[in-house]
Amino acid sequence: MSIYYKLGSRGDEVKKLQEGLKTAGFYKGIIDGDFGGGTESAVKAFQKAKKLTADGIVGPDTWKVLFVKEEILKPSIMTKPLNYRCLALSGSYETGKGIPDCFAGISGDFDGQGISFGACQWNFGQGSLQPLLKEMLEKHEIIVKDIFHERFEILVSALNSDKEELMDFARSIQHPIKHVLNEPWQGMFKALGRCEEFQNIQVKYADVLYKSALKLCSDYNLWSERATALMFDVKVQNGSISKLVKTQILLDIKRLSTNLSKEETEVGKMKIIANRRADVANPKWREDVRKRKLCCANGGGIVHGVDYNLEKQFGIRLTQI
Repeated sequence: MSIYYKLGSRGDEVKKLQEGLKTAGFYKGIIDGDFGGGTESAVKAFQKAKKLTADGIVGPDTWKVLFVKEEILKPSIMTKPLNYRCLALSGSYETGKGIPDCFAGISGDFDGQGISFGACQWNFGQGSLQPLLKEMLEKHEIIVKDIFHERFEILVSALNSDKEELMDFARSIQHPIKHVLNEPWQGMFKALGRCEEFQNIQVKYADVLYKSALKLCSDYNLWSERATALMFDVKVQNGSISKLVKTQILLDIKRLSTNLSKEETEVGKMKIIANRRADVANPKWREDVRKRKLCCANGGGIVHGVDYNLEKQFGIRLTQI
């Protein structure tokens, strides 16, 4: 698999790229690991200056010139297990952010849930966020103290309060209309979400969704990493596939041509599932559901203005799990 970074790429590797471009005098923006228009412009300027193809895409050749014959970095997510990669992908859809910020997405009480946090937007209202935070406190108290400092005891006290008091606390640290957390709480929670230790806890608590996704793959005789990502996103965004929709899907699958290759059949099934599940979603979110699910089925696409390539960005391929 060829490695490259371009508009829409995110992560520590992009941070290194931005730092290299800044040192070389071509990048003036912030080092945020987000390959946006400013980074692309800097890359093109660097490529022109070095008489490389000025396409704004950083492949092995551009990387070696920028970092003096150093081999291009392989995205670190490629070394992670599939459950982590699936969670990162759905977290990116949910938050619009790449790694690690897809694990640090946070929103306030716009939906009556107090605070929603993490790749799956666990929340106080449904009681799904409290266990993750309490486990982080139990296993990594020093890390949490180093993030929240003098507000550490406030956080602990809030988590040990009854639900009504916890919800009152959550609403007290955010804007009452915009439902954005006040600083420094917003920044502290984001710092927590970027910690590898808390990311691992998120993966653990998302395991029930991952196992359900594997079961859904089995129900439709799907075998690929990409199908697992599709079904995981169904569990995260939609919860389930009803019996009626399952019947419709299975009938559509029977109509697929028998002349298709194994891979073509897999993609055909995933497209059917993507469209059928989207068709019964809330009309307000229907096309969002469709774009997310077809992005999984096709291995890429644009969701919320972000250009995704599942293999290049998340190591999620049309290969056997």
